[in-house]
Amino acid sequence: MYLFSIARPHTADDTADGAAKPPRRRALFLLSGNVFALGTVSLITDISSEMVTAVLPVYLMIGLHLSPTVYGVVDGTYTGATALLRLVGGYVADRARRRKFVAGLGYGLSALAKLGLLAVGNSVGAIGAVIAIDRTGKGLRTAPRDALITLSTAPQYYGRAFGVHRMMDTVGAFAGPLVALGILAATGQAYDAVFVASFCIAAFGVLVLMLFVRDRRGEQPPKGTVTPSAVGRLVRLAPVRRLVLAACLAGMVTIGDGFVYLLLQRREELNVGWFPLLAVGTNLSYLLLATPLGVLADKIGRQKVVLGGYIALMLVYLLLFGPVRGWPLLVLVLALYGLFYAATDGVLIALAGPVLPSGVRTTGIALIQTGQAMSYLVSSVLFGLAWTMWGPTNAIRIAAALVAIAVLVVALLLSGIPATDTGKEQPA
Repeated sequence: MYLFSIARPHTADDTADGAAKPPRRRALFLLSGNVFALGTVSLITDISSEMVTAVLPVYLMIGLHLSPTVYGVVDGTYTGATALLRLVGGYVADRARRRKFVAGLGYGLSALAKLGLLAVGNSVGAIGAVIAIDRTGKGLRTAPRDALITLSTAPQYYGRAFGVHRMMDTVGAFAGPLVALGILAATGQAYDAVFVASFCIAAFGVLVLMLFVRDRRGEQPPKGTVTPSAVGRLVRLAPVRRLVLAACLAGMVTIGDGFVYLLLQRREELNVGWFPLLAVGTNLSYLLLATPLGVLADKIGRQKVVLGGYIALMLVYLLLFGPVRGWPLLVLVLALYGLFYAATDGVLIALAGPVLPSGVRTTGIALIQTGQAMSYLVSSVLFGLAWTMWGPTNAIRIAAALVAIAVLVVALLLSGIPATDTGKEQPA
């Protein structure tokens, strides 16, 4: 079982000269057991999360008749409103050297939020508050979790480590909507049953984290390294600054899953009962592509794979107002959307890992993720406004044009980032 080490765990210090490299043909399976343990926690947690979130867009816009603008605010809140807590979580985890504890706190908070859905009823404000609590948990846990992956893996294998983790994570995202539909069918559309089951599954994920994930501290930073001024010092490093700018720009041109699926549903006039399965299609593509693209990123360059992912996103937007219709449109959009996530989500953090000093690595990852999430918040609100003012077709045309411009700028920013640095400070 992969919850236990199947090889000696790699640490950031394994990058030193003379570090042994595993045989090429077995490198993927010689990842640390910590990577698989963290992947298992993410798998279980995503089953819980996707049980709830798969139906939110159609519930809010069709069930509660929210306008696209209001939905854009809610959707942006879901990802971006608590983004600053990523920095808090990253800083506290580095300062206390307790990455596992901070990650566990985040997972636990998200689990408790599932129970909150039982009490909120149809109140949009209360739903938003529960979503904010859930995202607070995600904000706290994401950077410590990703830092643990880098500290448990040799830098030359960051791409495949994040690919394996994101693949396991996506197994949960793939299964979650199916589990929710099964529960609804078995209970006569009792949403309370979905929320209770979601909480129980999330609590089990926290238990797995406590029992099987091991903290990794890496090299001890000099006294005074982890201070509030650490963020400022990180931004002064040229590669980190480029990564933050690239992440922010990428977030600004990403409109959000809910809008993509709503556009598909409207264009093809799909029955709302099929709506959750759109996320399942995307997650299946992500699941199949995450590990191969992670391995490919280590071989041909992580920058190339990230850029390829955003080209796939541009194609998704173009297809949403192009001539293709029917099942070919559904297959192409969901396949390319999954490719986009597989090529960018973990690979961007794998690209960041080697250039972040290990003593403040969690803070650095959190800084990048915060910039992207805050930009996504702005993007969701603006796209909702564009939909309301100019209609969905014109809004998605504008989004496609902006992605095309962003690809060129991100290519320039990422071109100056070294691929094999081991976390030493770079000149500004």
